[in-house]
Amino acid sequence: MNNAHEIDYEIFGQELQMVEITLDQYETTIAEPGSFIMMDEGIEMKTMFGDGSNEYDGIWGKILSAGKRVLTGEKLFMTAFTNRLEYRQKVTFASPYPGRIVPLDLTRYDGKIICQKDAFLCAAKGVSIGIEFSKRLGRGFFGGEGFIMQKLEGDGLAFMHGGGMIVKKDLALDELLRIDTGCLMGFTQDVDFDITFIRGVKNIFFGGEGLFFATLRGPGSVWIQSLPFSKLADRIIKHAPNYGGSRKGEGSVLGGLGDILLGE
Repeated sequence: MNNAHEIDYEIFGQELQMVEITLDQYETTIAEPGSFIMMDEGIEMKTMFGDGSNEYDGIWGKILSAGKRVLTGEKLFMTAFTNRLEYRQKVTFASPYPGRIVPLDLTRYDGKIICQKDAFLCAAKGVSIGIEFSKRLGRGFFGGEGFIMQKLEGDGLAFMHGGGMIVKKDLALDELLRIDTGCLMGFTQDVDFDITFIRGVKNIFFGGEGLFFATLRGPGSVWIQSLPFSKLADRIIKHAPNYGGSRKGEGSVLGGLGDILLGE
């Protein structure tokens, strides 16, 4: 018997996706604050401490659940949406930036997925959103996510979000995959995650890829995002009008030469 509520869903869109959750009577889905778009009239919205997976543990259990969220950089509260009517009702959540929404049936992954701190979007009530500590100093300092990552545990549906295209790689035993540290979105609990220093003076100073790779060794599954939000934000900042001078000449025939002639 599943502890998590059994919810149905449909994902809409391409680059800017949203997920529509269908709830039977008394079924509940939980979500990050700010991801909500719309809901039917029979849906009741309630703000709560933590993820609601340990609601029978008393006030201290709720505080502990909320405290774990703070350690991962998330807010103290989450939002629960419950269908109070006898017939099915829908609630919809959106991606926070261009990318893909990935549905995860946790029963297919031994009840646990480890992911980057801002990857979680929403889930069936009963799924636990906790913290995963790194036991390796190198991974903690240079792995892109620090010592603390997020873990999704339970036997229900959960939804991750990542930037750009999302690729899932299924690694065989001892199969090794090297990726950019920021492009790691999530992985199953059996995957061995570490970091590797990039060799070669030219690679280090002129490669433009940072100093480290994330190395993942199978068996297990890995989810990779092509455009992490950090890279997207960097590109936007660099091309903003007030960053490093005016951008009035961009797109013109003169380009940067035009900026010089205009004294900018």
